[in-house]
Amino acid sequence: MEEKKQSIISQIREGLADACYIWVKEMRTAFTDEGVLIFFILVPLLYPLLYSWAYTNETVREVPVAIVDLSHSQKSREFIRAFDAAPDVKAAYYCNNLQEAKNLTAKQVVRGTIYIPSDFEKNIYRGETATVSVYCDMALMLTYKAIYQTAQAVASQMGSEIQTPQSGGVTNEDDKINAQPLAFEEVPIFNATGGYGNSLIPAVLILILQQTLLLGIGLSAGTARENNRYKDLVPISRHYNGLFRIVIGKSACYFMIYAVMAAYITLVVPRFFRYTALAQPIPLFAILIPYLLACIFFGMTLSCLVRYRENVILLVVFTSVPFLFVTGASWPQSNIPGFWQGVSWVIPSTFGVRAFLRLNSMGASLDDVQPEFQALWLQALVYFLLTCVVYRLEIRNTRKKVIDRMERLRKGAQKEKEKRLQTQENNA
Repeated sequence: MEEKKQSIISQIREGLADACYIWVKEMRTAFTDEGVLIFFILVPLLYPLLYSWAYTNETVREVPVAIVDLSHSQKSREFIRAFDAAPDVKAAYYCNNLQEAKNLTAKQVVRGTIYIPSDFEKNIYRGETATVSVYCDMALMLTYKAIYQTAQAVASQMGSEIQTPQSGGVTNEDDKINAQPLAFEEVPIFNATGGYGNSLIPAVLILILQQTLLLGIGLSAGTARENNRYKDLVPISRHYNGLFRIVIGKSACYFMIYAVMAAYITLVVPRFFRYTALAQPIPLFAILIPYLLACIFFGMTLSCLVRYRENVILLVVFTSVPFLFVTGASWPQSNIPGFWQGVSWVIPSTFGVRAFLRLNSMGASLDDVQPEFQALWLQALVYFLLTCVVYRLEIRNTRKKVIDRMERLRKGAQKEKEKRLQTQENNA
């Protein structure tokens, strides 16, 4: 009994020592292999800064607009003055007809056109509907938003002012109420700037963690195969003589590196660029731990498909945009087809992005993201088991190759021995 206990303790010590050896080897690869270093360190450090810097100017000001005023009336000039006074747009050019404005738009001199027809003021005084046409360049959504919303706000304000004297109320206050029975004030809660940076960048940051992990792990697996004489993922070594020591040693290395990267991406980058950051540390870390584990084991499972270093680029890079769409951050989740929603459930970034957006941008608590929290832990468990399965197959395949090579060598030695004996008999 005592000998059996000592044997178990010895096996545990040996397993921990081998796991530490694999961890050190993977850590050395991460910092010495240029490709792995780029994906594990440089890309997570620089890409968030690059994307965030590109969206620094979340709102546009003084967008140039061409004005085509065929009415030349007091009301049309009043509309133009109110439009030009808005901070987002600027009445840069006054054109005689719509064709001139189109030419300016084609040359990118202006980003849109305000067209006021000749019967604008006449329709107002008749009590009929007056029309103002807005033509926008849809190449840039920010400029389109600035022009369209400004024109809509000016038209709404003018309409309210026109209706007030005609409402027939007893007092001025009655006139205002009749013209605008429901007063409202637009106050953005979660996206205070109303820009794309606050709405899109947090999702991109979480996706960067997953994609760089997949690329780095896949590249490391491709390097291991290329450095192996027989193109095996698991080398022939006494330190790799066990399934869990391999999985734990590799995953511990990746988790330690990306614990630092995740803290940098989720805590430093949003505050550096003054994005909305409402997440509390404990709920945030509670979500990041299963998310990183799910991504690591997901990457280790896929890495068994990588035969050469270049394969991982073809396997992972093109998936970034589809993975972002299926999260529901850039496209309404309710409008995603059922098939693609099903596909999204197997991708860790789907639940990681949704949970992070609710924690960081909406100030949710951990209880509010329980479905995502549980889904991430389930993914981590499932992909851990899949990683064990695929590495077990790799170990079995490596051992089979070793046995086959030893058998071929034995048969070759046996044939050589028989040949020598036959030669000696013939000489005798």
